Amino acid sequence: MGASEAPGSAGHDVGVAEDDTDTRVLMHLGWFHGDRRMPAWIPRLLVLVVFTGALAYAATWAVVQLRGLLYMLVVSLFLSFAIEPAVKYLADHGWRRGLATAVVFVVLVLLIAGLIGTMIPLVVDQVTQLVERAPDYLRRGVDLLNRIPGVHLSSENLGEQVAGLELDLRGIAGNVAGNVLGFGSAILTALFRGLTIALFTFYIVADGPRLRRAICSTMRPERQREVLRAWELAIRKTGGWLYSRGLLAFASTFASFLVLQVLGVSFALPLSIWLGVVSQFIPTVGTYIGAALPLLIALLSDPWDALVFLIFVVVYQQIENYLLAPRVTASTMQMHPAVAFGAAIAGASLMGATGAVLALPAAATIQAFGSTYVRRHEVVTSDLTLSAAGEGADTPASAPDVAADAEPTADPGRGTPRDGGAGTDTSDDVTS
Repeated sequence: MGASEAPGSAGHDVGVAEDDTDTRVLMHLGWFHGDRRMPAWIPRLLVLVVFTGALAYAATWAVVQLRGLLYMLVVSLFLSFAIEPAVKYLADHGWRRGLATAVVFVVLVLLIAGLIGTMIPLVVDQVTQLVERAPDYLRRGVDLLNRIPGVHLSSENLGEQVAGLELDLRGIAGNVAGNVLGFGSAILTALFRGLTIALFTFYIVADGPRLRRAICSTMRPERQREVLRAWELAIRKTGGWLYSRGLLAFASTFASFLVLQVLGVSFALPLSIWLGVVSQFIPTVGTYIGAALPLLIALLSDPWDALVFLIFVVVYQQIENYLLAPRVTASTMQMHPAVAFGAAIAGASLMGATGAVLALPAAATIQAFGSTYVRRHEVVTSDLTLSAAGEGADTPASAPDVAADAEPTADPGRGTPRDGGAGTDTSDDVTS
């Protein structure tokens, strides 16, 4: 065949110009083979895309429908991390895991029930006293404000407004009584969720070794080690966080009880327990929320008592932040306050109040697990990296020497130049 027949050779028999780039791409992908039929891979691609989209939609729908169950499973998992050290301690001393788990559960339930039982009479009594003393407090407030030049208030008019407010409150109380069926249903729902979470937690802890063996049996040995290490870190961080918070709550309760007892404030014990628990288990703002109720009760008794207790709260908060908390949490959870606050906000956005509480041990676990794989290097000396005087800052001349002579355990959880950044997280050595 002559050279003049070259344009009619294979690849050009469909009248494609040589400079048609798009067509050349289609030809390369197998679109043109002498006819205009669709390549075989196009239908397969369409089926794969449709199947992937349908699978993603089904997974999203399932997660939305099962979000309540997933929420309870996440809470149960973190609760199992928290009580695992206590159960393991009893199991190491000869107890069966099932019995040890049941004993720990009973103790926790008794503590929670005792706290609620002491707070309910307090709230009812104090609300009753507040309603009874409201007119007297109103007259005192009016007399105090009338001493200010240019202020003239009438206690009679305010008394009529208070009477109207009382009628409104009675109407609200009547509506609440009429919706008692709805409240009962909400209480039953909360009780069911609590029992479900307790049941999941019990089985996760009581059958912990069997559960971990079942999970690890589906993985390669190296992946098993990673999973077990992450599991152990979660137990150490969550359990250590819980027990450190418990110690700080006991210290806060004891100190506040002494102050309230000296001031002669009613219900000193339940108020101090409330302050100790709320201040430690609600991140960042827990102290102020917990102190609001004792301050209100003290204010109803004597404003000067309230002022003294407010000063105590401020002083004790500083002592706890700079003296007690660093010592107690040194080996459990070292986290910057801004990181803790951000984690609490993120947890609250995802799971409400429960997420705000669980966010701290979760963030601490992620931080400790990630520190193993993040290699740390010596920081270049700069004005931007020097701390203020008296905060352990290194001078430019001495910084390299200090870094060179540092022990591998001087910076817990971080690799040093000597160990190549693969050091273990020594901050996790919590007795479990």
